[in-house]
Amino acid sequence: MDVLSEVLKVSGVRGSAGARIAGAGDWGVEWVRDRDAVVYAVTAGIAYLTIEDAAPQLLMTGDIVILATGAAHTLSSTPGAAIHSCDVAAADQARRLGETLLLGDGEVQTQILGASYSHDPAGSTPVFALLPPLIHFRAQQLEPNLTDIVRFLGRELARPGLATDLILDRLVDVLLVEILRTWLAAAPTADTSWWGVLRDPLLLQAVTRIHDAPGHPWTTESLARAVATSKQTLTRRFATFTGTTPGEYLTRWRMNLAAHRLRDTDDTLETIAADVGYTSVYAFSRAFHRERSLPPGRYRTTSRTKNPLPAP
Repeated sequence: MDVLSEVLKVSGVRGSAGARIAGAGDWGVEWVRDRDAVVYAVTAGIAYLTIEDAAPQLLMTGDIVILATGAAHTLSSTPGAAIHSCDVAAADQARRLGETLLLGDGEVQTQILGASYSHDPAGSTPVFALLPPLIHFRAQQLEPNLTDIVRFLGRELARPGLATDLILDRLVDVLLVEILRTWLAAAPTADTSWWGVLRDPLLLQAVTRIHDAPGHPWTTESLARAVATSKQTLTRRFATFTGTTPGEYLTRWRMNLAAHRLRDTDDTLETIAADVGYTSVYAFSRAFHRERSLPPGRYRTTSRTKNPLPAP
């Protein structure tokens, strides 16, 4: 089982392509804070990225940046350029028609591809919130896979055809995975978080066991035996790399799966409880309430009010 693939799936991470942005002369555009993550790839020229009150950062041809928490930001030709609010409708039309969102006047000197990523609130593994607010890759840091995807995106945006929306969304999903791979490879001392699971081979084995059989009656001792280590070593590695315990990780993952089942299926509480490793509805309900601050029945009702099931 591929842990990263499953976590992205359960977290409901979905990508969508943005417009090609062309900067000409003196230009600047402001984007308000968004709950979605945002990615920019500079395919020609330079631009300056300013996040809220931070100093401007120079982006050069071939650079890729991800704003993991959707921070308010500006893109501009120079740090002192006049800034205008983004015309969201114009940006969406440009994406749909394969056109370019032109900023400024005169000869185009900068070309930027944009994409955004949303997530499902039913998942409690906040994959974007656990990343640095800004990740900036210089062109020379990128593997060929990543630069190839950017080129494919640019070509599809420039010449849309049948099923272009589907192709673009799949490409930006792959783009995100390649960005995460590059970041993980370059940041072995990243802050303690869920991402530590993917940086430690022993933890990856343990978490894979959990994901393969979430309903198994795991204990720290049995999980340690399954990956041929001691309880003390496994507990220490979880604390070092993720800031949590094996039991806390197991419970959180079970509740992620249960939350999706409650919202998206008509399975009984008894069935869901058994499938995620609880011998009684009472024990499951207590664990779910502690994790989600709502009992399972009420969570099912409120989550469906916000995200109704599709008609049969």
